[in-house]
Amino acid sequence: MRIVLTLVLAAAVAPARPAIVSKPIPFGATRRAETAQYAQRHYGLDTWRLVRPRVIVEHYTASTTFSSAWNTFASDAPDAELHERPGTCAHFVIDRDGTIYQLVPLTTICRHTVGLNWTAIGIEHVGTSDASVLGNPRQLRASLRLTLWLMHRYGISLPNVIGHAESLTSPYHRERSAAWRCQTHGDWQHGDMIAYRARLLALATSEHVAVSRAGGPVASRC
Repeated sequence: MRIVLTLVLAAAVAPARPAIVSKPIPFGATRRAETAQYAQRHYGLDTWRLVRPRVIVEHYTASTTFSSAWNTFASDAPDAELHERPGTCAHFVIDRDGTIYQLVPLTTICRHTVGLNWTAIGIEHVGTSDASVLGNPRQLRASLRLTLWLMHRYGISLPNVIGHAESLTSPYHRERSAAWRCQTHGDWQHGDMIAYRARLLALATSEHVAVSRAGGPVASRC
């Protein structure tokens, strides 16, 4: 009985919160109102608040510096691709040296993944490809630790840690605009996310953190 109890307690270990540097982008009343209007148009939700997130989406910035990513997200100009306000943003950006920056509170919706912003935390990695992140030990280690901490904090299962390129097969994907319904990006392809999730699971196992494997991808409507 004592051995069984010890194993159960070990499985319930909470991961340590990684070091996070606060670097907030401007997100005042105007941007919050624009976010609520966006959520109403695309999700039927009249709110700027992120409530009980169920998905974590991994991205890369397609740039080589944290400052360029911060400046892009700080601008509230219409985004260059879909031409809507508010501007795009992510909750976190991980620099190439492994520094984790938080740009937006986890209680606030950020525009980083069409169809999922209503329930997703966005993590950007400074870099120009999946491989550049997977091949950078300090950046990857920070990414895995941040993601595992967020998974535990919000009860997010391993299959719901996805790459942007996997967005259309998320069971949480919803989009009211027909013109946007099949929009996604090429960052963090499925094969690279298989490798990422394997490393995430290995980290959880090594630190005795319980990870749910519930859920998984669904057929895309596109």
